[in-house]
Amino acid sequence: MKDPLVIAGKELESRLFTGTGKFADHSVMREAIEQSHSQVVTVAIRRVDLDGSGKHIVNDIPEQATLMPNTSGARTAEEAVRIARLGKASGMGNWVKIEVISDQKYLLPDNEETIKATKILVEEGFVVLDYMSPDLMAAKRMEEAGAAAIMPLGSPIGSNRGIRMKEMIRIMIDEIDVPIVIDAGIGKPSEATEAMEMGADAVLVNTAIATAEDPVAMAKAFDMAVRAGRMAYISGLGQSSLQAKASSPLTGFLTSTGGGQ
Repeated sequence: MKDPLVIAGKELESRLFTGTGKFADHSVMREAIEQSHSQVVTVAIRRVDLDGSGKHIVNDIPEQATLMPNTSGARTAEEAVRIARLGKASGMGNWVKIEVISDQKYLLPDNEETIKATKILVEEGFVVLDYMSPDLMAAKRMEEAGAAAIMPLGSPIGSNRGIRMKEMIRIMIDEIDVPIVIDAGIGKPSEATEAMEMGADAVLVNTAIATAEDPVAMAKAFDMAVRAGRMAYISGLGQSSLQAKASSPLTGFLTSTGGGQ
């Protein structure tokens, strides 16, 4: 069954986005991305060799993947806009993940600054995906500003603590029209499955894959987990109940006539 994820007119078969930070080396990163079947790959613009003096990480990202640079390191909207423009000028395309973080302890995104940057960059023709702290009203303003997708964190970035913001994200899935991509905090393939079963459109995973003992095998595991969760979601999950419900009839079996003693 064809079930593409569409963002800004681009059809994607994979609903697993992969980050590029924390890999031990670029060859492992490339193989992990290939085995993940991810079609969207993020890279921090600040990690890119813009002046050509060193090895360019972009060269190790599979050619078929859509590159989505992020504005990691930005503390204000102005800095995010400047970083995004720098990435585009260096040939990294017009997709950008807006990431504005001024809190250095928990690394939580600044939603207000993200909205400001979104308005500017959308007007300049960027396809903007907003990394944000889960908040319905902020997500609505990002959507109104032209964000192509909203990326709420599941829990603090790099924490591998799973989807701690589940109820807030569930509301956003119900109320926001653009795709919801759960970003940050997903530490296990089972949590990626849970995200997809909730109705999220995609997940972004980096630390859990890059820091695994075998990143390539873990990338494969996440690919399968995301596909399983999506299949379960579109198949229609059964209702949960506090009371037991028999899976076969309990009446008539021991009271039928003409039988035994």
